[in-house]
Order: sequence, then structure tokens, then C-alpha cells
Amino acid sequence: MMKNFRLIVFSALCFLCFYANAATVDSLDVPSAVMNKAYKAAVVLPASYANSKAAYPVLYLLHGGSGHFRDWLTLTPDKMLVKNLADQFNMIIVMPEGETFGWYLDSPVDPNNKFETYITKEVIQKIDNTYRTVRSNKGRVITGLSMGGHGAMYLSGRHPELFCAAGTMSGAMDMNYTKFRINEDFAKSLKDRFQKLLGTSDTSDDVYVKNSIINMVDAIKKNGMPIIIDCGVDDFLIEANRELHHRLLYNNVPHDYVERPGAHTWEYWQNSLPYHLLFFQKVLKGNGSAVEGK
Repeated sequence: MMKNFRLIVFSALCFLCFYANAATVDSLDVPSAVMNKAYKAAVVLPASYANSKAAYPVLYLLHGGSGHFRDWLTLTPDKMLVKNLADQFNMIIVMPEGETFGWYLDSPVDPNNKFETYITKEVIQKIDNTYRTVRSNKGRVITGLSMGGHGAMYLSGRHPELFCAAGTMSGAMDMNYTKFRINEDFAKSLKDRFQKLLGTSDTSDDVYVKNSIINMVDAIKKNGMPIIIDCGVDDFLIEANRELHHRLLYNNVPHDYVERPGAHTWEYWQNSLPYHLLFFQKVLKGNGSAVEGK
């Protein structure tokens, strides 16, 4: 009886020690003056943050077109993925709201969709004012999946003063939805959504052209920012990723590009994210912004 009691106590202590030394998640309200409302963001703080006085680098991790800010915490097969990565790399990971089909840009027709301004002027400021962060582009990196991959490349391409590296997983690198490998019903849904977001469903319109990442190669080259791109070979967005890769090669723009087995799935993105963190950590170390040790 006493032996079993000791075993239970020991197991409980191990459980408490494990969770006392694990990353924590904050749910933060981030007001938006530009959209006149508040959105939530999830913020993962590594376990080392509580007992440190160091300024921490920040990864902004963006969700996809049909998702919301908590997706990376709730939809990965391994629900500890983001927490474990925050601990492994001693990095704050911020997952802001981009709304369903918000595309992380400022809509020319919808005043309730100003997510470029929201992320770059409101979310980053709120995070820097709330947490002990590296308050310069030397300590900020950004990546995301699908629509969030577009958002990461778009925001970093247009605001190189805010980030030192960017990535995209299964990213929508071309907003021309007629080129996606999708069925008729999905294409019709996208057409309607783009009409609402951009004011037209004509993919030859300048609003599609200038906002597509495949047409931002000159800006990417000028910025000289380290970037990592990957996509599954069975993904419906693979052709646009290949096209961006080819254009970057043609223009002698350094970048990491990877194709792996997989489709547009959480299994693929769960496998992909750690590679992005390894890539970013190298950049952050080079900037002197990485937090070493535990």
C-alpha cells in the first residue's frame, strides 16, 4: 500500500515538474483602430521566458484561408507542436487573427478587411508593448500556411523593416484562383469570395496581379531577406510555388525551396514547421537575436 502511494506521489511530482517547465499560452486581445474592433491572438511563451531577463525573438505564425488564430494550437495532429518548438528554440510564437479569407492585405473595397495594417501597425506594436521582445526586424520572423503563406511573403515583402526572414508552407503564391488544381464548386466559392475581397473576380485585373507573390520578385530581390518555401507535391497550389521558385532562380534570388510528399493537410504542415524554425534560428543567431540555453 505504501509502495503504491509513493509511486502515485512520485508520478504526480513528475507531472507537475513537466508542466512547470513547459511553454505557456496567452490569449491576448489586440484592438484594431483601423477596423474598429478587437481580435484575439494566441501567444506561446517558452518556459525559459519566466526566469529570464533577455529580450526574445518573435515568430509570427499565420493561419490559412478558412481558419482562425488558434488553428496552429488545435488542428495539428500533435497538439504540443507549437509549445514544444517555442521551448526548443527559445522563441515567442504569436498567432494573430487574419479572419476567414482576409488574405493579410488591406481590401480596396471592404473597410472591415484591413489586415495588412492590422498586423504591421497594431499587432506587432501590441506584442512589443506587452512582452519582452527584440524590438527590431533583427528579432522578427514570419511564416504561415496556404493563405498565411501568402500573408507571410506579402507582409515581409512590403515591410522589410519589420522582419529579418520569411517563409511559406503550401502558400497561395498566385491569387489567380483559376490556376488552382480544384473542382468547379471550390472555384465558384473562391470567385465569390475574391469578388467581395477585391471588388472584382477578373483575375487579369491589376489588383490580382500586383498582390500576387509571383509578381513581387523584384521587391523580394531588393529586400535580400532570407526566405524558405516548401509545398507538397500533391498540393493544389504546387504549380504556383514552382513558378515562384523558377522566377527567383531566374533572377538570382537566394532562397531555400523544398518539395516533399504530401498535400494540403495538417500532417504536412506539422512536418514542415520545424524546418522553418531551424531556418529562422540560423538567421536569428547571425543577427545576435537568438536566446541561447534554457
